[in-house]
Amino acid sequence: MSRKKLDGIIEAVHYTAGGKIAVVRAYERHGVVWSDHVLLERKELSERLKQGKRFVVGERKIYFGSIFETGTAVHQIEGNIVTEGQTSSRDLLTGVPVF
Repeated sequence: MSRKKLDGIIEAVHYTAGGKIAVVRAYERHGVVWSDHVLLERKELSERLKQGKRFVVGERKIYFGSIFETGTAVHQIEGNIVTEGQTSSRDLLTGVPVF
């Protein structure tokens, strides 16, 4: 069974007072290598998800540059950005630390 290609891994999230995502700290794939962490605002993350990019929650393993512990997939449903299996009236990334 082959692994599905990931385009990004979300490591941490910051929410606004209204419950929407303000910014996420993520790693993005560039070919066979991964970027250092980047900050993506909600609009940028939303555009990437609409383009069909695959994001999951997770974290980079210490001392292993391109190895990650990954979790559930991130989707955009009815304008809300949520982790797989969640239905919410607001953005909700379960299991992702808040910064």
